[in-house]
Amino acid sequence: MDGPDAIAFAQAQFANDVTALASGHWQWNAWLTSKGRVIAVFALLRTGDFSLRLLLPDFDAAELGDALRRFVFRRKVTLTARPDLRVSGAFAAPAQARGPLLAGDEAGGLELDYGTAELPRTLRLAIEPLAAEPPSPEAWALADLHLGLPRLPLSQREQWTPQQLALDRLAAFSVKKGCYPGQEIVARTHFLGRAKRELLLLQVADPAEPGAEVVQSGRAIGSLASAAGRSPRFALAVLPLEREDAPLQVEGEPARVEPFVEGLAR
Repeated sequence: MDGPDAIAFAQAQFANDVTALASGHWQWNAWLTSKGRVIAVFALLRTGDFSLRLLLPDFDAAELGDALRRFVFRRKVTLTARPDLRVSGAFAAPAQARGPLLAGDEAGGLELDYGTAELPRTLRLAIEPLAAEPPSPEAWALADLHLGLPRLPLSQREQWTPQQLALDRLAAFSVKKGCYPGQEIVARTHFLGRAKRELLLLQVADPAEPGAEVVQSGRAIGSLASAAGRSPRFALAVLPLEREDAPLQVEGEPARVEPFVEGLAR
């Protein structure tokens, strides 16, 4: 995303403030529907004064570019997928990047601190991938869930508000900036205290898939938004804040609440 109006354009469309993002830094962000439902969660990198990069773990870059071009109008903005750039990761602390601070450059490769002290990870954006053996996509997705980063398959797009997916834990949306789709609903939910559901990490049986119901005392009280891993398998579930102190089940099998690994906010 390049051009003198790229920052203003991104600020108008995304759920987090771009003008406060300094060059050489990155943050979590989300794109919402007009009803305040999450379409995509992504990392937003400011690689220069007029240059932004979006890293989309679950959304096709070309598809998102096509969708956003409808809102460009007369602005001098270029939205382009970058198939020449490779994203690679490693379960190791980054050499230089720390928290929201990027390391390197686009010519030689950008390094992101994509984990925490408890669960270190490095993400690299470059023409050439990391030399080390890459982790499996399933292992990477499983770590995302432990860190509270929702991984939304197609069936779960436009189903959840940012609050229901606990995107406040990632500082991925703003309740103060305006001019983004769904902002009024997001802000109203925040300031009126009407968020009635929360995100939990569950250990579930292997057959559990996103969309499966979470049952308590014989009654469905919520459903799974994300799932990854096998034996053990984990899932992110959206459940009511007020519920019984009784066992949970998914697909007829016990589901156990597990703690998140904190510290992924940027």
